[in-house]
Amino acid sequence: MKTINELVNEAHCNAVDKGWWVEERSFGEIIALIHSEASEALEDFRNGKKPTEVWYEEKSAFGMTLTRLEMADDTWKPCGIPSELADIVIRVFDACGRYGIDLEQAINEKMAYNATRPQRHGGKVL
Repeated sequence: MKTINELVNEAHCNAVDKGWWVEERSFGEIIALIHSEASEALEDFRNGKKPTEVWYEEKSAFGMTLTRLEMADDTWKPCGIPSELADIVIRVFDACGRYGIDLEQAINEKMAYNATRPQRHGGKVL
């Protein structure tokens, strides 16, 4: 199993290799892209998809989208809430790689701090 920081490096290197960092992006744009993946997960849920539901789509030669429940090969795109949640994490990894953030350390620190917080801290209903 890869460490979180190894995944950060892999995600950022892939984004660089695919040309997503040819032009500098603002921090606000990076956060907006992370948010857009969360919105796509919410839209799947609003369309009646279950949080664990996965399907695969491929564009046909005629521009139609084909759907199946199993991936045939690497031309089929995974879809669904799990895929959108993965996209959120991948975008966070890319951002951490860009800015040199030690995400593994940040997660460990934040989880340790959260363990000290009171039950439903803040009193907010949502």
